[in-house]
Amino acid sequence: MNDIRDMRRIILITGGQRSGKSSYAQRLALQLAEHPVYLATSRVWDEEFRERVRRHQQDRGPQWTNIEEEKQLSLHDLSGRTVVVDCVTLWCTNFFFDNEGNVDKSLEEIKTEFDKFTERDATFIFVTNEIGLGGVSVDVVQRRFTDLQGWVNQYVASRADEVVLMVSGIPVRIKG
Repeated sequence: MNDIRDMRRIILITGGQRSGKSSYAQRLALQLAEHPVYLATSRVWDEEFRERVRRHQQDRGPQWTNIEEEKQLSLHDLSGRTVVVDCVTLWCTNFFFDNEGNVDKSLEEIKTEFDKFTERDATFIFVTNEIGLGGVSVDVVQRRFTDLQGWVNQYVASRADEVVLMVSGIPVRIKG
């Protein structure tokens, strides 16, 4: 009998804005499963964003199970499924905002939730942004968030079986 852990897989897709991360993650998920899960972490801040979310859900099609979850990913038992978590950056934003910019508290809560969520038997495809590739921000809040995001990306990558960097729509395998 196989150990349930043998079936768990973590893939991290990273890159800049509009680099093709989400599209790549969705194509990969559809190669791995007939009916994947799309777990969206964004908060709906205004009507324009609500409409954007609606369009994205429609674009994915009926084969997808769509779940909206801002922070507590582990509330959803997705054992045996292929799950696209889009995205880590928005997920971090929710913790950072709720913790009033406290990086240490946010980082600890994110790590704990990540570990709890990914201990299940599933294929997890995390999408994230490499926001620290540019210059250093003049804004202290942005610098703190960039630090948080970088540390979370490192944490997820260290636990991932595969890491892919998207550059202008081209996947570049970094790990695995």
